[in-house]
Formats: sequence, C-alpha cells, structure tokens
Amino acid sequence: MSTIFRKVYFSLIGLFLALPLIVVAGVSVNAKQTLAFPPQGFSTSWYGEIFLNPEWRSALVASVTLALLSAALAVAIALPLAWFLWRRVAPWANIFQLLGVAPFTLPPVITALGLLTFWATAGFYGQPWTAVVSHAIFFVTLPLVTLSLGFTSIDRSLVEAASTMGADDRTVFRTVVLPLILPYIVSGYAFAFVLSLNEYIVAYMTVGFTMETLPIKIFNALRYGYTPTMASVTILFVTTAAVIFSLVARFGDLPKLLGAMSSDGK
Repeated sequence: MSTIFRKVYFSLIGLFLALPLIVVAGVSVNAKQTLAFPPQGFSTSWYGEIFLNPEWRSALVASVTLALLSAALAVAIALPLAWFLWRRVAPWANIFQLLGVAPFTLPPVITALGLLTFWATAGFYGQPWTAVVSHAIFFVTLPLVTLSLGFTSIDRSLVEAASTMGADDRTVFRTVVLPLILPYIVSGYAFAFVLSLNEYIVAYMTVGFTMETLPIKIFNALRYGYTPTMASVTILFVTTAAVIFSLVARFGDLPKLLGAMSSDGK
C-alpha cells in the first residue's frame, strides 16, 4: 500500500508541476488569436510564425547567435581557469574560483545593472558583442563547475606518468587531460547555451534597445496584446532544453556530470 501511495503522490506532484506547461502547450495550438485554454480549435501556424515572420525570425537568429557565442566564450574562460585551479593547489587560488562563481550567485538584476554601468561608462553600450561578453561573464559559473568536476575525476597518476615519459604540459593536456574532460566541456557548454537562450534581464540591460532576442521580443510584443506565438516560443525553448539535456544524459555520464562519486569513492 505504501508503494502505491508513494507512486500516486509523486504522480500528482509531477502533474501539478507540469500543469503550467500543459496550459501553455494548449494555448500554442489555438486556431484563434487568443490565449484561451482549452484551445479553440487546433492549429500549428503559430509555430510557423516564429520562422516565417521576419521580426520573430530575426529575434530567433539573434537569440541563437548570442547563446552560441556566449557559451563558447564562457567555456573558453572557464577551461584555463579550472585547469589552473586543478594544477596549482593553493589557498590563494580559491579567490579566482570565487570570482568565477560570483556573477551567477548575485541577483540577476544586480549583475545586469553592473554590466550596464560598465558598458555605458566604457562607451560601448548597445553594441551586440557586449551582450556576448556579458552573458559569458554571467554564465561562466556553469562550465567552471562542470569542468572543475571533470578535473577532480582525473587520476593524477596519469598526468605524472605522461610527464615522466617526457611530455610537456601542452602535450599532457592535449593527449591525456582533454579527452577525459571532453564530456564536461560539452555539458558546460550545453548548460550555458540553454540559459543564455532564455535569459532576458542581462540582454535587455546591455542591448535591449538595439537588438531583440526572443525573450526581449516577447516582452516588447506584450505591449500590443497577447498572441499564441508567445506560447509557441515558450514550448520551443522547453523542447530545445529537453533535447539538449537528454543528449547530455544519453552520451555523457550524467551522475558524474552532476558530481556523484562512484562506489569506490573515485
């Protein structure tokens, strides 16, 4: 009885958590231009609107471009930092790790205001590349954490053996370390990409008046009324995130990516 009760309980919790998504999915297939639920008719034309309407398509391209570049820059920042922290075990080195984690732990509006002030003072406010740098700084914590887990999972004796055989640091990194941490690089990139794709506050504060990403487009469109296209974008975001994280779970060791230890403690 307890097993049945537990299954029913968790099923109800899952249904409760999924209800908002179910409602949004229903709204996204409305035949009429309304946010009514249950849907009044059935139509997938609102999903086509994302790709066929020039304004929505431009926002989609801007969002994907921003997410691709900022995630790559975040990984490029986190990789040498995590490598340094792993190779140089020293108390003062933790300061760099703290600096890497700080942007993501602060309230987003505080980070966004700080970046807005910096870019405005530097005279670069409104430039598209400032959004790339800002998102990379904001989300660098994610690849930094995953890469730190990746480095800690490496058996140091492998590095020592390679060094003993005459390999320099660059060769050791390329032939020994990089293949072992590649899943962590991919997962860190995926996490940063998905969150950058959905981020609104930092992007709006840095380039909101010169470039529209999809989240900014949604908020701007709210001034002219509600359309099922907004719900379609939401479902597109959720589906993209689900597919990316499913691929990470399928082709990577998800327990290790989440920091779990093996049964032998390694």
